Amino acid sequence: MAKTNLLGLSRSKMEAFFVSIGEKKFRAQQVLKWIHHERVDSFDDMTNVSKALRERLKQVAEIRGPEIVSSHFSEDGTCKWVVRVTSGSCVETVYIPEGDRGTLCVSSQAGCSLDCSFCSTGKQGFNSDLTVAEIIGQVWVAARHFGNVPAKIDRRITNVVMMGMGEPLMNFDNVVDAMNLMMDDFGYGLSKRRVTLSTSGVVPMLRKLGEVTDVSLAVSLHAPNDELRNVLVPINKKYPLAQLMDAIDFYMNSLPDNRRVVTIEYTLLAGVNDQPEQAEQLIELLKDVPCKLNLIPFNPFPHSGYDRPSNNAVRRFQERMQAAGFNTTVRKTRGDDIDAACGQLVGQVNDRTRRSQRYIEARQLEA
Repeated sequence: MAKTNLLGLSRSKMEAFFVSIGEKKFRAQQVLKWIHHERVDSFDDMTNVSKALRERLKQVAEIRGPEIVSSHFSEDGTCKWVVRVTSGSCVETVYIPEGDRGTLCVSSQAGCSLDCSFCSTGKQGFNSDLTVAEIIGQVWVAARHFGNVPAKIDRRITNVVMMGMGEPLMNFDNVVDAMNLMMDDFGYGLSKRRVTLSTSGVVPMLRKLGEVTDVSLAVSLHAPNDELRNVLVPINKKYPLAQLMDAIDFYMNSLPDNRRVVTIEYTLLAGVNDQPEQAEQLIELLKDVPCKLNLIPFNPFPHSGYDRPSNNAVRRFQERMQAAGFNTTVRKTRGDDIDAACGQLVGQVNDRTRRSQRYIEARQLEA
């Protein structure tokens, strides 16, 4: 019989597990703290658990994180881990330090089931959804790297963003369970304001999200009209902007705190969506949306077909949005020397869709 990987169990599921083996529910709290506060992977280390129970756990359970294939460290302090998941594919996790803030960018899928035209991850195709253990395991891996003192972890991993490889809402249940562990006091104790889910606009699941959680929301918009967004973010053909704006409104209205805002992510592509015309359209689109705008100058990858806009073009776009009253920031490029910048995560995906092969063949024809 396969052993249960306790790394992927939320508090309620951990309690159910212990009840199923004839133990009291309080054991769940003990074991959760050993796994996520102390980051142990051996039952022998759990000194406040009886030896008999430790032996029993060895028979029916395990604590198995994703395998670390490689680690990369940027000159700017950014860290990237490549980890292998059960399917055999590898995904990437990125840690970005900024002052007293440390943000961990976590993947939810091996590859991506969407195919945004400016994203390197999407060109790798899709292999599999990650399990809860594989999602929370990325946080566990990073926490183990930074040491074993919970106070130190609080200072280092202050935020988690579901912005790595994959579309989180296409792996809904596993992502929600993993985020619950991130926010659980017996997990990583992060506040709902410090856990962010980023979506390209899977409208039905965004509405469902508002029924089960109130984490922070980011939306990968990247275009102010349907015609352009259909090209850049193809899921827009299924869920056009009008539906997406309604779903954002539904989610924000479901939050108990009406002061919170959605982050709108907008990758600037030279000559494509960075012109004054697009700025005016974006102002009109977002005029009734409580939001802050995060501009992301395009991070190039081979054969993308897009260019990074000039600093002047980025500044002009930002200034126009600010003049219209929008809180607008420009994301700093971090970790590009280790291919860890936004849109550059590729991993090693055993593509089930043949998208990566078609992409390579198209590039060869162009050459």
